[in-house]
Amino acid sequence: MHSLAFWFCQSSSSGDEALRDRRARILSRGLPKQKPIEGVKQVVVVASGKGGVGKSTTAGPAGAIENLLGYRNLGFILVNIALALAANDSAKEVGLLDADIYGPSIPKMMNLKGNPELTPKNLMRPLKNYGIACMSMGFLIEETAPVVWRGLMVMSAVEKLLRQVDWGQLDYLVIDMPPGTGDVQLSVSQNIPIAGAVIVSTPQDVALLDAHKGAEMFRKVHVPVLGLVQNMSVFQCPKCKHETHIFGTDGVKDLAKTLGLDILGDVPLHINIRETCDSGQPVVISQPQSDAAKAYHKIAMEILRRLPVPPA
Repeated sequence: MHSLAFWFCQSSSSGDEALRDRRARILSRGLPKQKPIEGVKQVVVVASGKGGVGKSTTAGPAGAIENLLGYRNLGFILVNIALALAANDSAKEVGLLDADIYGPSIPKMMNLKGNPELTPKNLMRPLKNYGIACMSMGFLIEETAPVVWRGLMVMSAVEKLLRQVDWGQLDYLVIDMPPGTGDVQLSVSQNIPIAGAVIVSTPQDVALLDAHKGAEMFRKVHVPVLGLVQNMSVFQCPKCKHETHIFGTDGVKDLAKTLGLDILGDVPLHINIRETCDSGQPVVISQPQSDAAKAYHKIAMEILRRLPVPPA
């Protein structure tokens, strides 16, 4: 384990008892007071509510495919949305935080390797590519090393990724939330001011249930939900061009009506999106004129339209 990861894990272990005491104090007095991330004007979180491959959702072929691709495809969406936000206005600074401790994917998708440097103040410096400042647990561990941590260690890691990073000056920090509505989601939502949340879901009924829960969770912690993104909305055969709605057609649109929210855009199930992210050259960068890239630009514009006016 390299020295930075050792520092990270050691400080996490030594702070375990302090974190436990802090959590007890917080619970005793209600919700924690939110503290902005230094240098960051607005935070946008992107979440799905949908987890990984589970026994309860692998009975049918659509469920199996959705589980194998669903959350990983959320990473594709997040990376391309961040790049589209930056492309919308070159004067704006955008950062990307990978809050998925167990399955960090941002390093590969953003074609970044290496360890963050430490500043004289013992803060980590984000790695940067395509003009986006990035921080991820993936920079602190070996690529194939599993993170086998209990909840308190994970909470401590999230706290460090939020508070011990020198972001410089950012207009937007986009946070990749892990699936579900557990400790990490609550910790992020309750400890920093969030300008808005974006919920991503496929049109499949099982995914929509989790997306609904995710939206309700953000509402309970007073985070404004900017809207929904319909992911993997349609598959077009690359040979005959026939279109198939593998996961259904209007599920996310119906959920948006139920929740009183807007649809920010649709992202197709397209091999180019997967191939470009796997190669570390996201489609917004490598194929900016493609239909997929245009879909991400539309979503980014819809997000910007709904964000509150940032503080001066």
